[in-house]
Amino acid sequence: MTATFYNLKTDGSFFQYLNRKNQYKQPVRECMLRTIANLEDMRTTEHRPGMLLGKIQSGKTRAFIGIMGLAYDHGFDMVILLTKGTNALVKQTYARLQEEFKGAIEHDAMRVFDVMSMPENLRKYELSQKLALIVKKETRNLDRLREAVMEKYPQLQDKRVLFIDDEADFASVAYEHKRDNNIKQMRVIASKMNDLRKMLNRPAFLQVTATPYSLYLQPEQMKIHEGKVFEPIRPAFTELVPVHDRYIGGEVYFDKSEKDGHLASYLYHEVEEKELEVMKKMDGRRVKMDRLLTQKNISNIRKAIINFIVGASIRRFQQRLKGRREQKYSFIIHTERGKQAHSWQAELVQAFEALLIEGAREGSKELYHLVRESYDDLIRSVRTLKKTPVPEFEDIYADVRHSLDEEYMVSSIVNSEKDVNELLDHKGELKLRAPMNIFIGGQILDRGVTIHNLIGFFYGRNPKSFQQDTVLQHSRMYGARPIADLAVTRFYTTQKIYRVMKQIHEFDRELRHAFERGGHHQGVVFIQRDLNNSILPCNPNKILLSNLTMITPHKRMLPVGFQTGYKTHIQKTIRDIDQFVDRVRKNARISKEGACLIPVSDAKKILTLIHATLEMEEGHDFHLDEYEGVLDYLGAESGDEPYVWLLTKTNRKIRRFKQDGKYENSPDTPGKGAGELAIAKKIAQQHPALILLRQEGKKEDGWRDSPFWWPMIVAQAETAPTVFANKTI
Repeated sequence: MTATFYNLKTDGSFFQYLNRKNQYKQPVRECMLRTIANLEDMRTTEHRPGMLLGKIQSGKTRAFIGIMGLAYDHGFDMVILLTKGTNALVKQTYARLQEEFKGAIEHDAMRVFDVMSMPENLRKYELSQKLALIVKKETRNLDRLREAVMEKYPQLQDKRVLFIDDEADFASVAYEHKRDNNIKQMRVIASKMNDLRKMLNRPAFLQVTATPYSLYLQPEQMKIHEGKVFEPIRPAFTELVPVHDRYIGGEVYFDKSEKDGHLASYLYHEVEEKELEVMKKMDGRRVKMDRLLTQKNISNIRKAIINFIVGASIRRFQQRLKGRREQKYSFIIHTERGKQAHSWQAELVQAFEALLIEGAREGSKELYHLVRESYDDLIRSVRTLKKTPVPEFEDIYADVRHSLDEEYMVSSIVNSEKDVNELLDHKGELKLRAPMNIFIGGQILDRGVTIHNLIGFFYGRNPKSFQQDTVLQHSRMYGARPIADLAVTRFYTTQKIYRVMKQIHEFDRELRHAFERGGHHQGVVFIQRDLNNSILPCNPNKILLSNLTMITPHKRMLPVGFQTGYKTHIQKTIRDIDQFVDRVRKNARISKEGACLIPVSDAKKILTLIHATLEMEEGHDFHLDEYEGVLDYLGAESGDEPYVWLLTKTNRKIRRFKQDGKYENSPDTPGKGAGELAIAKKIAQQHPALILLRQEGKKEDGWRDSPFWWPMIVAQAETAPTVFANKTI
């Protein structure tokens, strides 16, 4: 905490008004105060800004508006607020500032302007007030700002100015990758922003983001090319925005979801890759518009739409039961960028709606069975909430029929500035026109524009390389939402995308832990395997986030989503594994827990044999080189010869699928009791552990009637948080 923290005033007119209006909690107030204290104490520059780090949809805007109030009370005259590049977000930001600073504006103490619509003849009286300029991170906006500061109102150059760069990683990173000559060059927008900052006599700089990796993971050295100096933008200080108690983030979608019976375990529904292909363009051979309610190759989009209607009906029934106002709900379909695909998806959704309305009015058996299936799915998670009423099926079925008959559902394409502006309300937020709103769109839906009461996400953007700052934003999964809404929420994507999202979440979580420890400059290790199969430090700026593995103390790695090879094909290999395991155990000392310490080289041989016996399903991977690389790294971390604890169990009879239809992912916890994972965590202190579970693989359990070995690596307790990059850029 800085020395001036306790000297800052909180009774200034701006902050006092905001605090009274918003009732900031103490952790949030202290975050705001620390940020202002750091801006006062440290010389922030365009290359060493302050950083306000929040989680996606977690209240970052609320926090930096409070910081604006404190800034005005402590001598700052003007805030230049840089927003993401959409007119919709500018409109939303303008409306938000007008509302938050309403009192100051009414008393002529402050003015808020969109830089593109600033008056041509601002008077000295107006310029003497506190100013907030909203500037879209786009060339024309930045040129207009430069014109205002340098030509029309040069007196602004002497003002004390605070730059707040919202979603800082989005446009203000100093480097970009140029494919033709592999040279990193400064982006035009970043260059213009830096030039503007240099024009001012007393600027301070604050960046706001939830995805800071492109900022923190840049090279330290300057790059010089064609006479230009390229300097990395790295934060001078970092403040973490406290997360409020209504926040739903990656911990729910990717951590708690692995607990059987937990509300979160019902959220994810897997979509097959081939169904995303159907969503790309109209194809009369694949989709029969009169058979949408029964056709198999569109089962997930059908399930998503029905679940949305049923989920909204459940929530509205619960609200009506409690005498509360019935809410409107929304659902996003985001699979493609192209407008042609959006038009086809809108046609598909409208055709679904027409058939559902017809079924509702006729009381068709098809509709009854679809609603029943959806109700049975959603009610499982509703029942996990003890104080939430659980409606009967017949009540919900009646509500669904009524909703369809009265045309409660509306779908809208959102894929251009014009479309968004037509759909925005007076606050710059997407209007919910009806009780059930489906938004079909592309990039404009990805971040910033507020969409209320989202209970459905159908996501299928599948780029060749995933960027952390876009994938999670696109899906709009995170944010403040009532737990009762979460109970009827469902998320639909492919296993591949889901797995990448989970990896990114783990990466995000560990980097945040490093910030909280105060050691983010050295708190996360980046490694890669080179061409000679050696484990080397990795340039974090070159990692592909879709090809990383996060290693943390006692983190487990195991293949999930596979079938065994046929018995005749793998039985010899299984015998070889049996014999090799027996041999290495005989040559090692057995611990009281039944484990033995073996060389990593022997563990890798076992994994190689096991790898040849398993067939991975679509969207699931078992990369042998990744597992070997992790074992090499963890073994070397022990400081001695690379060894690993081997823990084996035989005669296992685990089923291939869980009761909910998902692939089994916890073979280490059969029945009741601690299970092998607990034993592995106990012994894996200095050395990692390799659990090998010999399954009988019976046909009645979903296998091919052949024994097989299921491996699992468990990292030792004494290992630093590590990013293992299986591939780099």
